[in-house]
Amino acid sequence: MRRREALALLGGAAASWPLAGRAQPAKVPVIGVLSVGDPGALLSGLREGLGRLGYVEGQNIRIEVRSAAGKPELRALADELVRLKVEIIVARLTPAVRAAMGATQTTPIVMAPAGAPVETGMIASLARPGGNVTGLSITAAEVSGKRLQLMREMVPTIKRVALLVNGADPFGKVLIAQSEQAAPSLGLQLQKFLVSSREEVEAAFAAMAKEPADAVFIDSSLPAEPAVTLALKQRLPAFSTTRVPVDAGALMSYGGRLSDSYRDAAVYVDKILKGAKPADLQVQQPTKFDLVINLKTAKVLGLTVPQSLLQRADEVIE
Repeated sequence: MRRREALALLGGAAASWPLAGRAQPAKVPVIGVLSVGDPGALLSGLREGLGRLGYVEGQNIRIEVRSAAGKPELRALADELVRLKVEIIVARLTPAVRAAMGATQTTPIVMAPAGAPVETGMIASLARPGGNVTGLSITAAEVSGKRLQLMREMVPTIKRVALLVNGADPFGKVLIAQSEQAAPSLGLQLQKFLVSSREEVEAAFAAMAKEPADAVFIDSSLPAEPAVTLALKQRLPAFSTTRVPVDAGALMSYGGRLSDSYRDAAVYVDKILKGAKPADLQVQQPTKFDLVINLKTAKVLGLTVPQSLLQRADEVIE
């Protein structure tokens, strides 16, 4: 056989080799994001954290986002992410984490963050979470006493505080228990409302009008807009654990710094992609807490914010 004919024959054989025998492009890992409400801040922080670790979205990592926007479809969205075979689910707030846990016992879940994960049964311990869940705790319940104290400092005349808590969020019961423990020493009475729909939120505020509260605490896993709007309508100073309700018009928030949690979630994603098991990754607690005050709302309510609070505030909305 002549050399030219041999080369042609060899080239034809190579063209007929199966695709499996050729070099395949590297698989791009897909990260699912499951959020209660607007995932914008979480995505911004997560992308920033991933970028610091060398990940470029669309090149060596892909993100699939699902948000319930305050509605109770979290479990269906979690099931959808599992069907997409994402490598990891990054879940924001306790209801999203629980929905992801209901959808899978094998896909790693990163809390970004969640409240009281030990008390709500999501992990065995902070040091050794066990199972397929790890990530960050917001520790909002543990600072309930401090938050009530700040509320008294902001409005010294308050006596009765309404707790508007998400009835579908296991963290809510922990938050109520912590608040009940701290309230007597501050001379405060608590009204408790477990709500899970806009209609129930409206009913709760109607009850507050009949048995007047002096202030209202809004659970961060509830949609902020309807609760804040009703609070302003009744001229009630509203407080929360996160700044989202404050952006919507609540008076003040105090809680773990969420921007840190969003960025730090990327560290867990990186470790898991490199082979670490969620069961062995210690759950991180916040070391910094943010106090955010809405001065515009204070003016609407006719309140003068104490200088002591303004000096300690991490952010003031004017």
